[in-house]
Amino acid sequence: MNGFDGTPDLIPVHVAVNSEPKISHRSSGLYPMFLLAVLATVMMLFAAFTAALIVRRTGSDWVPVQIPSVVWLNTVFIVTSSILLECAKKAFSRGSGSQASLWLGYSIALGVLFLIGQLIAWSVLNDQGFLLSTNTHAAFFYMLSGVHGAHVLGGIGVLVWTLRRALAGAYGIDQYRGVAHAAIYWHCVGAVWIHLLVLLSIT
Repeated sequence: MNGFDGTPDLIPVHVAVNSEPKISHRSSGLYPMFLLAVLATVMMLFAAFTAALIVRRTGSDWVPVQIPSVVWLNTVFIVTSSILLECAKKAFSRGSGSQASLWLGYSIALGVLFLIGQLIAWSVLNDQGFLLSTNTHAAFFYMLSGVHGAHVLGGIGVLVWTLRRALAGAYGIDQYRGVAHAAIYWHCVGAVWIHLLVLLSIT
């Protein structure tokens, strides 16, 4: 464009440099839909397992086993992990990214401890002679805790990815939807475990 005197207008260098479009870290509308689809799939899967367990428990050959006590500690781990994840969200909302990253790290660590505890529970049952092929109740515990553990492992992967983005400064006061979505999945996984534990503990 030309000025009033016919000379071309000059754009200051700092304006030209800073005129690049900013990339928002907000999630698109597709991610929440994908999350809902994943949660619906998880719920249907464990609903089917629940129905199978309830029906199978009425069989004459059903012999209940004592659930290893370590699973109660594991439950404390995963519930506390969810609480710390909420602390991370609140820290992001206050603009405290470093504190939020710390809460995320603790939450991930508790998730790992949960999986280790589940392996210990398997070891306890195995040492007591309860195998997949020798006891139906134990077999359901192995199967349900194993499938659930796979979902927990996937959730840990998501949380690690979220932590990496947090450390890179991808989240801010109004830009932490990715953390909120990861928290929704994690809370769902925790709720499913409580449901399974109650179901498996009823003899």
